[in-house]
Amino acid sequence: MNDAGRSPRHPRRRPRGAARVTTVTGALLSLFALLLALPAAASAATNGAGASPASVTTSRDHVTHPQLDWAGSTIPSHEGGGSHGGTVTPDATLTSGMDVSAYQGSVDWTTAWNNGARFAYVKATESTTYTNPDFTQQYDGSYDVGMIRGAYHFATPDTSGGAAQADYFVSHGGGWSGDGKTLPPMLDIEYNPYGAECYGLSQSGMVGWISAFVNEVHARTSRWATIYTTTDWWTTCTGNSSAFAGNDPLFVARYSSSAGTLPAGWGYYTFWQYADSGTFPGDQDYFNGAYDRLQALANG
Repeated sequence: MNDAGRSPRHPRRRPRGAARVTTVTGALLSLFALLLALPAAASAATNGAGASPASVTTSRDHVTHPQLDWAGSTIPSHEGGGSHGGTVTPDATLTSGMDVSAYQGSVDWTTAWNNGARFAYVKATESTTYTNPDFTQQYDGSYDVGMIRGAYHFATPDTSGGAAQADYFVSHGGGWSGDGKTLPPMLDIEYNPYGAECYGLSQSGMVGWISAFVNEVHARTSRWATIYTTTDWWTTCTGNSSAFAGNDPLFVARYSSSAGTLPAGWGYYTFWQYADSGTFPGDQDYFNGAYDRLQALANG
């Protein structure tokens, strides 16, 4: 039988040394490719690119002075103002109130009530590492004198995801009950007191972070969060998104004789922080309506 065209019974093998070199070279190339990919992956995780904003986390929790971070603490240095000397001329009935944090310490709530304050927002948390040491005195004390009160969270979107911070907030004072005396939980989102104005997020990334926060608060409490911000910050850092106006009450900060232009989508403000000191301890606020409408907001 003719063996022409058959494969040899023992085909010629490559030397063992050559195979070993090829294997090592391939492994080194794979390792090199992995190292090249790491910076891009880290950047995507930090900025939220290609990932759900709720899952974005970093190992950097640089919250070093949370006792100095409160609703409006960053505004005078960015927008000027402060304790305004003008007179607010309301377009309709406004109800007076205030917001406080650990910066105020123990508050004399009886005097604040006697001077006309009818509601208060109290800082509860910041990031996922800080709780206000004066929260109980402030939150319960305002309630005890008859005020309608709520809790707020100072956001740091570069330290952890929106859902993670919402969970921490709700678990540390940011809940809600339908007792007629509890305002919706509030998200304080403003200029970064630790660095980049928009916390290193793109406008779409910031919108995603806020969405994750308010959606988680709603899932945990059944209430849509009040959003505290300024028109300038909102325009710069969210692209003036109108995505939240349909559900979330607006708490606008502007230290002037009027609330001015509002962020996109909101036809009116629910709360207005008009000064950082005055008649009451803490910041000076108005609810846009009579007291019975404030009660209606608390009741949901």
